Amino acid sequence: MAEITKEMFKRIDVDRSQAEVIARPSISYWKDAWRRLKKNKLATFGMVLVIVLTMLSLFAPFLVPYSYEDQVLEDQNKEMSSAHWFGTDDLGRDMFARIWFGGRISLFIGFTAAIIDLLIGVIYGGISGFKGGKVDQIMMRIVDVLYGLPYLIVVILLLVVMERGLFTIVVALIATGWIGMARLVRGQILQIKEMEFVLAARTLGADIKRLLFKHLIPNTMGPIIVSMTLTVPGAIFAEAFLSFIGLGVQAPLASWGTMVNDGVKVLLSGYWWRLFFPAIMISLTMFAFNVFGDGLRDALDPRLRK
Repeated sequence: MAEITKEMFKRIDVDRSQAEVIARPSISYWKDAWRRLKKNKLATFGMVLVIVLTMLSLFAPFLVPYSYEDQVLEDQNKEMSSAHWFGTDDLGRDMFARIWFGGRISLFIGFTAAIIDLLIGVIYGGISGFKGGKVDQIMMRIVDVLYGLPYLIVVILLLVVMERGLFTIVVALIATGWIGMARLVRGQILQIKEMEFVLAARTLGADIKRLLFKHLIPNTMGPIIVSMTLTVPGAIFAEAFLSFIGLGVQAPLASWGTMVNDGVKVLLSGYWWRLFFPAIMISLTMFAFNVFGDGLRDALDPRLRK
C-alpha cells in the first residue's frame, strides 16, 4: 500500500464572506406544496378535470337551446346528432342538457356534504383532542357508537323517514359522514397540542378558542384538505347509489345517479347512450378527485419537502 503524503492533498480555500449567503430563495410551506403539486402531472390533470367538469355543469346547459325538462315526444330516444349532441331520452328530453344539469345536482351534493362534514368534524374533533380526559372519552365513545352503525343503513333509514328531496339527501349523507373527519382532527390535535408553540401561547394567556383556531387547527390543515378532497367523490358516489336504488332526487330533477338508473332499464333496448354518458361522468369525477387528493396528500406531506 502506497504511503500517504501531504503532497497528495490540495488545500481548498473557503470564502468566509459567503458563509451566510442563502443558497436559494426561501419559500413558504404552501408555495412549496403548490410547486410540488404542479410537478405531479396526474394530480394536476385531476385538478384541471375537476375544474372543467364543474365549469361545464354550470355553463354547458346554456350551449343548447333546450332545458333539462323540455319534452318533445317526437324525439324519443334519438341517437346523437347535431341537434342532440348526447341523444335524447324516452320523453324526448335532450341528454346533453340533462347530463350537465345532473352534474350540478351531483356536485352540489358532494361539495355541500364535504363542507358540512369539514365544519362539524373539525370543531368536534378539535374540542375532543384539545380538552382530553373525560371530555375526550365521552365524545369519542359517541363517535364509536355512530361509527359502528352501517353507514348506508343509516342513510336509507333517514331517507325513508324524512320527506324525499335534495335537502334530505344532504342531511342523510352528513348524519354520520363527519365522523371520519372528527377522528382525523382529534388525532392531529393530540400530536401537536403539547408542542412548544402551544405552550408559549398558553403562557401568554391565549384562550381555548384562540388556541384551536389560531394555532392548532391551522397546523392540521394539510390532512384536513386532503380528507375533504376525498370526501367529495365519496358523497357523489353515495348519492349515485341512492339514486340508483330509487332513493335519490325526484323528477323532474335529475342527477347522474338517477340517469344511470334510467339508462340501465333501457340498455337492452339498444339505447346505450342513456347509460354511457352519466356513467362516464361519474367515473371521470371519481377519478379526478381521487388522483387530485392523492397528489395533494403528497404535496402537503412535510416529510417530502426538499
